[in-house]
Amino acid sequence: MKVTVRDCLQLDVFKQCITVAGEKNLDNRVRTVSVMDAASLEEALNRNAVADELVLTTFSGMRNDSKLQSKVITQLASRQIAAMVILQTESKGAQTYKEVIKAAEEAGLPLLILVNGEDCDYSKIITDVMEKVLYGSNFKNSLINNTIFHLLNFEKYNNFQQALKEAAVSNDFQVVLLSEDFNQLFAVETRHMTTIDAAIRRGREVAMNLSGVCSLVDIDGVLVYWGIIEIKNDKYYLLIVDNEDNYSAGEITKLAEIIELAMGMWKYTPERDSRVEFIKALMRGNKSLAYTLKEDIDIKPQDILSVFYARGIDASGENAIIDKYEEEGLLKVIKIGEDNECYGVIAKGPDLAGNEEIGEKQVCIRLFDELKEGKTVKIFHVTGTCGIEGAADGFKLINETWSVVGNVFPYKRVFSKYELVLVSNCISIQVQGGYLKKNYMDLLEYFQMEGDNKSRQLLETLETFVLDAGMNSSKTAEFMGIHTNTVQYRLKKINEVLGVEITGNRVIPGLTIALALQRLERVVK
Repeated sequence: MKVTVRDCLQLDVFKQCITVAGEKNLDNRVRTVSVMDAASLEEALNRNAVADELVLTTFSGMRNDSKLQSKVITQLASRQIAAMVILQTESKGAQTYKEVIKAAEEAGLPLLILVNGEDCDYSKIITDVMEKVLYGSNFKNSLINNTIFHLLNFEKYNNFQQALKEAAVSNDFQVVLLSEDFNQLFAVETRHMTTIDAAIRRGREVAMNLSGVCSLVDIDGVLVYWGIIEIKNDKYYLLIVDNEDNYSAGEITKLAEIIELAMGMWKYTPERDSRVEFIKALMRGNKSLAYTLKEDIDIKPQDILSVFYARGIDASGENAIIDKYEEEGLLKVIKIGEDNECYGVIAKGPDLAGNEEIGEKQVCIRLFDELKEGKTVKIFHVTGTCGIEGAADGFKLINETWSVVGNVFPYKRVFSKYELVLVSNCISIQVQGGYLKKNYMDLLEYFQMEGDNKSRQLLETLETFVLDAGMNSSKTAEFMGIHTNTVQYRLKKINEVLGVEITGNRVIPGLTIALALQRLERVVK
């Protein structure tokens, strides 16, 4: 139920209230109440400029400055507050606020003066107004009664979903049940002013901070309430859309409680989260299960571009970045995450699949580069996968190597399949040992035999040049904190002692593996 300024004036606390300006806008909606004791315009805007808010004040911070008071009125009106109530603390009457009244009238802001305001209690006013806003005077309205009628009609309906759908259609609201990973499990859509995907993307940040109470998110003028419910000790998110802004927050909260209660009475159990199960099947290498789930995940296997694992990632920042790519139609991402860890699958979006000008792999790489901007983030990805087989193999490669690849490439935070494959091969060589491992380690024999400080310097320079700096001498100097000329001198010396040009295309593959093995050996030891 909507509560307006006019409705609030019917409360006992406002019996001695007179309207001195903005009477034509007394039907402004009231959602919240605040007290203004600001001493400056900036302070008033920072603390009280909230749309649909009823502002109570005595102008204590700017008591004798009518010009400042008028500026505050004008600016707050432009921010669409519902009304302002002045608690009169002097016996001079409304004439005291002549300039303020004029400013309010020009701005169309309802301005109310509460006579004998010095005897009024802020807390009493706030309590009464918020009780009106939350519950209204007609709380047992058709929404609650009608919903209960449908949800408890076990004779008419075959299941909970059917009963809830009829309740939603009858009362003009929408309902979505989401898993803890924000994947949609069940939805009743009665209007399409905003898409469910948009509501989920915009509401996730609010939802992650919920403590069980419904929180309101305004999505392009559509009011969406988020709440947490439990089903058989598992956490879920319940999203309720108030299509026509018909109901108060208290009514929606009660509605959520009734829906949760009805789930128990119907013994409703959500169907498995196909997206989560699909990712878990790929992670476990269960390709047959992944194939059975492919019809339920809204992603074509042939459109899969990449699989990834991320650590140290901030969920809200991650969601905002991924949402941008999904809203642009470039990518579709499904993921599961917990405790700053995330596994995901990336597929072509509708605007990427047929766009030959945009490189598919490049879009994924760009996404990962944006995700890594958090300093603690590390991302391990296999991009360029082929269907379900390739996705499962990609996760296998990630799972085998993520814990040690950082020891081989300590300066990287995004690891592609090229680094992962190299490390995977090194692990195999290390485990196998014997002659194969000796062949590679013998390539660095000179540095191991000498054992002096100069040899260690040359080996460190060679490792940094090949593994960290992409064979760029300037970057090598930057990583090592030495002059470029020093790097050049050492590289020339390395060429001499090894008897080869280390950047030669027949030399670098074996040398790279040998150096990676060398770094892995230090970890093992």
